[in-house]
Amino acid sequence: MDADDRHHRESLELLREHPGPLLVPALVITEVTHLVGTRLGAEAEVRFLGDLAAGDFNVEAVAAGDWMRIAALVWGYRDLPLGTVDASLVAAATGRLIELIRRCAARP
Repeated sequence: MDADDRHHRESLELLREHPGPLLVPALVITEVTHLVGTRLGAEAEVRFLGDLAAGDFNVEAVAAGDWMRIAALVWGYRDLPLGTVDASLVAAATGRLIELIRRCAARP
């Protein structure tokens, strides 16, 4: 989204070449919209929201069983700046990655 970012070209290439689907944990969306809105402005934020609405990303809700895993990660790494959003990424990746891959592979 930020053409001035030093990793912009590599990130754009990855997104263009990735066969998909692209999964985004729901807790990440609020953080992304905040960062994009405050750093790049409302236009970039609206584009991101439009990408979500268009189905460019598969939004993955936090499952009931993930909350305790997230809490354990936040507590276990309390000496590091690991917040709930970061822990949700880890929980989704470690707890349900195979399920997500199978489900997404089955989509048309």
